[in-house]
Amino acid sequence: MTIKVLGSGAGGGFPQWNCNCDNCAGVRTGRLNALPRSQSSIALSGNGSDWLLVNASPDIRQQFMEFPALQPGAAKRDTAMRAVLLIDSQIDHTTGLLMLREHTAPLQVWCSRSVYADLTSGFPVLRMLEHYCGVEWHEIPLDGSGFEIDGVAGLSFVAHPLSSKAAPYSPHRTDPHPGDNIGLSVRDAQTGRSLFYAPGLARLDAHLEAPMRDADLLLVDGTCWTDDEMQGCGVGTRRAQAMGHLAQSGPGGMLDALRPFERQRKVLIHINNTNPILDEDSAERAALTAAGIEVSHDGMEMRL
Repeated sequence: MTIKVLGSGAGGGFPQWNCNCDNCAGVRTGRLNALPRSQSSIALSGNGSDWLLVNASPDIRQQFMEFPALQPGAAKRDTAMRAVLLIDSQIDHTTGLLMLREHTAPLQVWCSRSVYADLTSGFPVLRMLEHYCGVEWHEIPLDGSGFEIDGVAGLSFVAHPLSSKAAPYSPHRTDPHPGDNIGLSVRDAQTGRSLFYAPGLARLDAHLEAPMRDADLLLVDGTCWTDDEMQGCGVGTRRAQAMGHLAQSGPGGMLDALRPFERQRKVLIHINNTNPILDEDSAERAALTAAGIEVSHDGMEMRL
């Protein structure tokens, strides 16, 4: 299995278009030793030819241009993307669907029933696409049963409901539903190795321990270093936990949560523009390195 990180940043990317926090200002001027990042999305393939897009970032056009494998050119209009899987209905994971409207066949979209409800009501992007390429929705089971995706050979999937909230626009924002946010286990049939992917983790519930221990690669939430990070940077008032993200530092933070997983490769994704780990010379980045935790970047490729 090949895992391609198309975008590694949180909503707004890095630098964020209207942000002048120390990180954003520093990367613009070259003062900060950091890489710009587009908004979070990955692509998965079991054979190197057929790809599953996991989350459709607002930056999807640029991400496709920077990963030629998704545009093989076998026909006048062509793509190696066979389907799209959405782990939630957040704007930074779904707006890119609009950029796929020129697709020559109905988009094969996999998501939970809860996400489908959001994307046909509060943000009716799937309804909008019916006037363009069309959509064929496939419901992701939440009962732990595995599923496969037509056209994505050699990979099998299991969804894990996460403790989280629906997107801010969702009609049931204050009434969380199972499937508002999922983690995803992906296994390669040929190698037997597996990925656990969860860019939005508010906490590591007990039912996640087994699939995480079973995985060879943990690609998980790296949004904020501290729970009050946005407040401390003077760019917002919301805490990481309230947004559905477990901060890396502090008692019970992501560093603590990942410590028992000694066998697994551990990589953070969905990094917010305020997070000091973006600075490759920072003490926070050094702390991650010492703990055996990597920070993903756009274009990063991993194989299992």
